[in-house]
Amino acid sequence: MTVKKRSKREVAEFEGPVQRTGGGAGFFLLPSRAAEKPSAELFIAADDMRGALSGDTVRVKMLGRRRRGGQRCGEVLRVLERSTTRFVGRYFERAGLGWVRVDGTLFADPVVVGDPGAKGVRPGDQVVLEMLHFPEWNQQAEGVLLEVLGPRDQSGVDELTIIHEFGLPVEFPDDVLVEARQAVAAFDEDNLDGRLDLTSETIVTIDPGDARDFDDAISLETLDDGGWRLGVHIADVSHFVVPGGALDREARRRGTSVYLPGRVLPMLPELISNGLASLQQNRVRYVISALIEFSEDGIPRDVAFARAAIRVTRRFSYEQVGEILADPDGFRGRVAAPVRRLLVEMHQLSRVLRRRRFAAGALELHLPELKIDLGAGGRVEAVRETVHDESHQVIEEFMLAANSAVASTLTDRGLVFLRRIHPSPNITKLRQFATFVGGLGFRLDRPQSRPALQKLLDKVEGGPLSQAVNYALLRSFKQAEYTGREEEHYALALENYCHFTSPIRRYPDLTIHRLIASLASGRRTRGLSASKVDRLGRSCSLTARRAEKAERALVRLKLLMFVRERIGQTIDAIITGVEKFGVICRGMSIPIESLVHVRELDDNDFFDFDRGELTLTGRRSGRSFRLGDQVRVKIVGVNLDRRTVELAVDQRSGRVQRPGTCRRGETSGDEKKSSKSRRGKGRRKGRRRGRGRR
Repeated sequence: MTVKKRSKREVAEFEGPVQRTGGGAGFFLLPSRAAEKPSAELFIAADDMRGALSGDTVRVKMLGRRRRGGQRCGEVLRVLERSTTRFVGRYFERAGLGWVRVDGTLFADPVVVGDPGAKGVRPGDQVVLEMLHFPEWNQQAEGVLLEVLGPRDQSGVDELTIIHEFGLPVEFPDDVLVEARQAVAAFDEDNLDGRLDLTSETIVTIDPGDARDFDDAISLETLDDGGWRLGVHIADVSHFVVPGGALDREARRRGTSVYLPGRVLPMLPELISNGLASLQQNRVRYVISALIEFSEDGIPRDVAFARAAIRVTRRFSYEQVGEILADPDGFRGRVAAPVRRLLVEMHQLSRVLRRRRFAAGALELHLPELKIDLGAGGRVEAVRETVHDESHQVIEEFMLAANSAVASTLTDRGLVFLRRIHPSPNITKLRQFATFVGGLGFRLDRPQSRPALQKLLDKVEGGPLSQAVNYALLRSFKQAEYTGREEEHYALALENYCHFTSPIRRYPDLTIHRLIASLASGRRTRGLSASKVDRLGRSCSLTARRAEKAERALVRLKLLMFVRERIGQTIDAIITGVEKFGVICRGMSIPIESLVHVRELDDNDFFDFDRGELTLTGRRSGRSFRLGDQVRVKIVGVNLDRRTVELAVDQRSGRVQRPGTCRRGETSGDEKKSSKSRRGKGRRKGRRRGRGRR
């Protein structure tokens, strides 16, 4: 980030990366005035982005105007460096030339790619292109074909589309595979020198049923005074991945494993991730153990770390543990008594820790997690929400406790390390959220109070407004990030937090393991340098967000292909957003979301928008659409190029009020224009009742 000095009369200019939203607007982080404080943001309207895309390095100018809420605005003066020049889209031919319509909404117009038929491409194929000239106001975008992925409906092409779109690494270089094989050859499970031998302890893993790698295991001992000694045993990936080696360089480049529907792109070769480092049942495996002693009330009173070796007694899925906890005695003869007792005691301690965590101000959003079941050819067969039950919460509480204990220990030692922070939200955004929920009938006098926020989330859980409220609060939050900066994790209400528990799939955890392994061995430990942790934090934050976006993009693409086969069907939906120009509807059985424009609600009516109550109400019909209402929608169409779905609200949906009883708010956009033109023609002609919604 650089700052260009200007005279007092001139507005400051800055250089750095920009982030673009789905609507085309952008955000630019300003340099922080103090090293310990996060940066402020400039908002850049879509018309002021000058074609800049997320990650591009740009020069921006701070403008004099502000957004509603006081946020400063900016304007992109020039794109200095592109974050990517490769894009994916659908090929077609026109006027004797080949063209590509890039997927999504990044570019309004197609890109010309030269003579038809290059690389054997056929109309309708998905292709990868290299952009030679980005679109400008006076220049057509131009590119060259790099790779033909195949027809869009062909098995696996959707997956390849997302892999290329996000630049996800797939194959490992030869030197990385060679080093992985050497690690396999050198591993001797009988050699426990320098390690605490825990192979005779009762230890379990609890993971999703379809998990392929297992990097955390749990043991638990009850103490005579009513307290507990919790053992969180994490795969010792640092034993196999030498700093600066080929495995380490590749893991850092990838940053994280990417979990796409039906496929995993691992951070480490499977010889390590699914083999040596994976905590498989009945196999001796190396771990870094966090041994945390809790009082009867769940207060941590001691923590120790060890380079250890374990042998997992039993592997469980979440579903299996849920059944056992519901009826432990019903599993006599199928699950050994020490294992059943361990699971019950784990559940008891997790309840204590969970109560303490929320009493301290932790937040938990109630957002649905989707699971899509794939059939032959990677096509969606069913869509369902995963159940986050108490078996999930047991592991969640123990992982949080271990991460917090590690971060607190490293902080007490005065070491610089890669933290996982969640900056506090802007108070202005929290006040806007309070105004939003106030319109829904909920009073939130102290939006900055985490207990008050959690009370509200619990109140709406399971009701029609749950999604709207939870997503609105999520949009008020800042993104979590990796950094060396000492700052709390807002949502978890923890002063010190880092990622320690998943080194198989996250590079930040691997860096923490190296520090803890050094401490556990009694060696003098040096933390990371400030410059290194800064660079590493930015890199790991970017790769983590890239992985999340890629997973969501492929899920959406598969859902759209699933929905395309159901055009004409009518499904139940919830109104998750209300604006003066229409309502946003989200399917209940199929989680697709789309804006239904106000003119589509009724083509022979005008609708008034009440911002306070978030409703659209028809003047003639009295039909009202409110946030959280359940409606019936018809699947009208799917646009795979733009990755959008078109929905139409059933004419019988909407609450019906007696005409003339609704409060007047803002008039929807179409009528504003028509009313202005009517005023220009004179008031004596009166108001025409129009069909302004067509």
